[in-house]
Amino acid sequence: MSVQAAPLRGAALAEEKSFTDRTYAKVFWRLVPFLMLCYVVAYLDRVNVGFAKLQMSQELKFSETVYGLGAGIFFLGYFLFEVPSNVILHRVGARVWIARIMITWGVISGAFLFVNSEWTFYGMRFLLGLAEAGFYPGVILYTTQWFPAHRRAKVIAVFMAAIPISGIFGNPLSGWIMDAFNGAQGLSGWQWMFLIEAVPAVLIGVAVFLYLDNRPSEAKWLTDAEKQVLERDIAADNHGKESSPHSIATVFRNGRVWFMSLIYFAFVTGQYGLTFWLPTIVKASGVQGNLNIGLISAIPFLCAAIVMVLLGLSADRMRERRWHLIIPALVGAVGFVVSATAGSTTIAVAALSVAAAGVLTCSPLFWSLPTAFLSGAGAAAGIALINSVGNLAGFVSPYVIGALRDATGSTAAGMYALAVMLVVGSACVFVTPAKMVNR
Repeated sequence: MSVQAAPLRGAALAEEKSFTDRTYAKVFWRLVPFLMLCYVVAYLDRVNVGFAKLQMSQELKFSETVYGLGAGIFFLGYFLFEVPSNVILHRVGARVWIARIMITWGVISGAFLFVNSEWTFYGMRFLLGLAEAGFYPGVILYTTQWFPAHRRAKVIAVFMAAIPISGIFGNPLSGWIMDAFNGAQGLSGWQWMFLIEAVPAVLIGVAVFLYLDNRPSEAKWLTDAEKQVLERDIAADNHGKESSPHSIATVFRNGRVWFMSLIYFAFVTGQYGLTFWLPTIVKASGVQGNLNIGLISAIPFLCAAIVMVLLGLSADRMRERRWHLIIPALVGAVGFVVSATAGSTTIAVAALSVAAAGVLTCSPLFWSLPTAFLSGAGAAAGIALINSVGNLAGFVSPYVIGALRDATGSTAAGMYALAVMLVVGSACVFVTPAKMVNR
């Protein structure tokens, strides 16, 4: 009996595993490409100011420091509203709140065409940060309601491939709009760029309300058996998080959450140092024409998109998180140092491609660390706190690079500073206990 039963038991387990894998594949293809599209639009509206700078700074007579401060002020508004926004999302659901976020930021991004001084520039960037706050951590929280920890690194990596994809397509698009529409209807190319690139955010925001489901139990496109698989796995995943802070107050007192914030701050410093200043760096290397700058600027992001997804798959397959973060961060640091000392456009672009592949890979892989021990309301507040504190680097990084560029006439000092921050982040990941995050 037992000899005959063993193959039957093995066949049943194999069929169960196959059904589970098919269920998660179905959920993946339903949700992740759409969320990635949302983030492509979000990130483009966040960083297209780097291209606008090529015309706007000259027309409005902005110094490098003014531009860097304005680019970074976005993250002050982002910081202030991040935790409240994610808590609201946890209560009202992703469908309504992410739709609200996208429509609001689309309207504000389009209104950038009215910027006419450094103070209106500062004000609009602050408002854009307020509007967009909660989108990224909200999506990270949303994935915890559909995917268990051991499947999440790949999901977040594919979702965050939106960052390099926005660079691959957005940089040439921004350059083309600025050249093609410059002077049309009395508006400059940078004004047309803000207006045209804002429209998709509003349209996709409406689509979010019609398309997303808040949780598996509400998904009409899942069978009852598929819902049970998801709910069982998520419940089991949360069961292993008894040490998670369970309220907003305990999140703010939790040392691990603040340590994660420090790690993320270090990695985000490198990320935004790259994305906000890449067009300027490429132009400084001798490339002429906004479209050409856009095409060359896309190369580092293409490299990053490939590496990001491959390392996400590897981290999930091996269930190893720390070294999958440490190695790309150190590689990114080397890329920044080499780009600062490059003597030709080819070497500079190659080094920036290495830097982009390293630094942009850090962000999706990082989120496997805090989501390994956060759950429930603690996850909503904790993810938002980590993201908001970490993204203050988005304020510090462009401002410091702009100030260093004004002071030295070169971006080299800024690149060295970014490299140092990546090394600091790597060291912090190294001392994080493997048993806490390798799930």
